[in-house]
Amino acid sequence: MLDYLVLYQSESGNTKKIAATIFAHLPGTSKDVIDIHTDKHIPEAKIYFIGFCVHRGTCSMEISDFLSGLSQKQIALFATCGMGNSPDYYHTIEKNVSAWIENDNRYLGAFLCQGKMPQKVRQKYESMRTAENAAQMDMFIHNFDEALTHPDSLDEEHAKVFVNKMLELAEA
Repeated sequence: MLDYLVLYQSESGNTKKIAATIFAHLPGTSKDVIDIHTDKHIPEAKIYFIGFCVHRGTCSMEISDFLSGLSQKQIALFATCGMGNSPDYYHTIEKNVSAWIENDNRYLGAFLCQGKMPQKVRQKYESMRTAENAAQMDMFIHNFDEALTHPDSLDEEHAKVFVNKMLELAEA
């Protein structure tokens, strides 16, 4: 059994980048980082760091199925989200996803940060813009533009702080 497993799902590379940061910051050698879409066997671990990209305020069914299949583990979540940099929205996402964790596990916490989105998302916002929804679409376009540099070095530093906090909680 590993001490740590970083398991992630990433569509655009954002969550993969945070997964790599988390993995690199974990101590020792009893650890692995695995893309959930791999054919590789997913080993047992004492502490799971499970990452995902956010769609419509939650994770994919693949992640929720994996979470609900864990028993008597310590679990920390991390995610990247294009619509972002909103603590209230991040809290809602955490609540939605942590609901899949069975009660016999120990849920440690979550880290979410903004991630860049594909250019087609901006094009969609632009094509949907009308006189009636201009303010909302302009806000979405502004958010898209703000997300272009994320996850950035500050997000990675926050991910390292998150790892330290999760390891302290796991030992408590």
